[in-house]
Amino acid sequence: MEILARLLGSEEKVKIMRLFLLNPDTPFDSATICERSKIVPGALRREIGGLVKAGFVRPKNFTKEIERKQGGGVRIIKKRTSGWQLDLEFPLLSQVRDLLISAEPLKQSDIIHRFKHAAGKWKLIIVSGVFIRNEDSRADILLVGDNLKKKSIETALRGIEAEVGKELSYAYFETQDFIYRLNVYDKFIRDVLDFPHEKVYDKLGIV
Repeated sequence: MEILARLLGSEEKVKIMRLFLLNPDTPFDSATICERSKIVPGALRREIGGLVKAGFVRPKNFTKEIERKQGGGVRIIKKRTSGWQLDLEFPLLSQVRDLLISAEPLKQSDIIHRFKHAAGKWKLIIVSGVFIRNEDSRADILLVGDNLKKKSIETALRGIEAEVGKELSYAYFETQDFIYRLNVYDKFIRDVLDFPHEKVYDKLGIV
């Protein structure tokens, strides 16, 4: 990410461009871009105008679904809003996609660091999917450890998603549960381990 930021001008621009490239059919308004990319509105205003002028994205009016708490449940309302969408006619689209998507979004050490402060004692972290450019993977991240806390894990994942540019598919297991599933040849576990993946942290010695 650091090298790309130097080439393209800023880390914020790289995050915005990756978001659109990995979600080519999805329009985003300013609030969603800031939330998904973890950038402040000022940075978005600074970068989006240049991307529009370059033809990388185009203005788009669309209907957005918003969750509103009501009573003891959640109500979905639809709201017309304005934003931007990737312009598939951008002349350098394939070249830019190759540059930004083929580049490693996060180093393995960075991924470990993101979870280091999340509650729990980690035993195994496996990455696949977007991290190794394999769209057929069952999960982007598989986490195994003890005393895991859902909220801490999700906070770490949201930060990684901002760097990567897409929502991640993930699963996490307590060590005992994972070992049991591994021994009974759980289909999900086998699908992750039997297909392309990378172990970024392994205290279990999983083959």
